[in-house]
Amino acid sequence: MRIGILGTGHVGPTLADAWHAAGHEVVIGSRKPEEAEPGSGRVPIVSNEEAVAGADVVVNATPGTASLALLTSVGAPALAGKVLLDVAVGFTEDGNLSHLGESLGEELQRSFPGTPVVKTLCTVDRLVMVDPGSLEGPSTVFLSGDDPAAKATVRGLLHDLGWTDDALLDLGGIATARGQEHFSLLFIGIAGGTGTYRFGLRVVMPTERTAADTH
Repeated sequence: MRIGILGTGHVGPTLADAWHAAGHEVVIGSRKPEEAEPGSGRVPIVSNEEAVAGADVVVNATPGTASLALLTSVGAPALAGKVLLDVAVGFTEDGNLSHLGESLGEELQRSFPGTPVVKTLCTVDRLVMVDPGSLEGPSTVFLSGDDPAAKATVRGLLHDLGWTDDALLDLGGIATARGQEHFSLLFIGIAGGTGTYRFGLRVVMPTERTAADTH
């Protein structure tokens, strides 16, 4: 599969190397590819427009406060029909979430109706994203999105990172991305309490399901 990753920070190159190692054709997009840090050197860095044009899946690993503007500069026609895998969360300068009443995932889906958006991986650190087996026990990662086919594509890419089927929890439509993004505040608190960002969370079900457990 051809994957174009937007974002040259810590997350984008980490995902790029992992999917490249899994056999995918991966490039990283940058506004100024000639000035971007080469990273591992295993994945080419091209312009954002080139990264999107050649991709089946576009990964948004840009800062959440800049994501809409960057994707708008690339253009809705260029994104149309591609799966947009969104891992970004937006923070303001004072450390608060930039998206409160509506998630970034929802904003992107509303802004690009011809591009199915799937929110995932924003509840774990970049090292856990690509190596869930490094944790002491199983962890859960979530998916939010309106398009079943797009979710199936993203599931496959998560499998390639080491996430098993029983670790993937489909939350429903893209509106549920709010819960994923808002978890980042608790994530920061847990990191402060444990001294590391390298942890996961696990959804644990009751040993016996009863009618009272349904919603």
